[in-house]
Amino acid sequence: MANDDKDESTEVIARNKRARHDYAILDTWETGIVLTGTEVKALREGKANLTDSFGVIKDGEVFLLNLHIGSYGLGNSFNHEPTRTRKLLMHRREIRRMIGAVERQGLTLVPLDLYFKGGKVKATLALVKGKQQHDKREDLKKKDAQREIARALRTR
Repeated sequence: MANDDKDESTEVIARNKRARHDYAILDTWETGIVLTGTEVKALREGKANLTDSFGVIKDGEVFLLNLHIGSYGLGNSFNHEPTRTRKLLMHRREIRRMIGAVERQGLTLVPLDLYFKGGKVKATLALVKGKQQHDKREDLKKKDAQREIARALRTR
């Protein structure tokens, strides 16, 4: 019973807050990541930055570029390169569906967050479309209106 609870627990390592602001999220997938030992140890210390990272599809495989994982403090000369290209693990049918959307519609792949799930590092990859400035302003207005409504209901 205790093992089931451990497998289902998720511990968030890093979130890409700019992605939700700058892009309209159309679809999301949970993916695995191919990592080295020092990268996993650095992630356990919380040394990750998703801000400028994005996904590309090359030869039927998905890769994550510009994901910055800081070096592991106790690592030696075999420490990893912080911004190396990392392979994402997905099902072939998901990749085929993704290829169609990215190539035909000009959409982008952006990681939303990195987390531990059952002892393994996972990433939430999103298919996104860039927002225009007026769309961002509209979202801020809606958010402010919701906040005002919640505030008014709380005071009653």
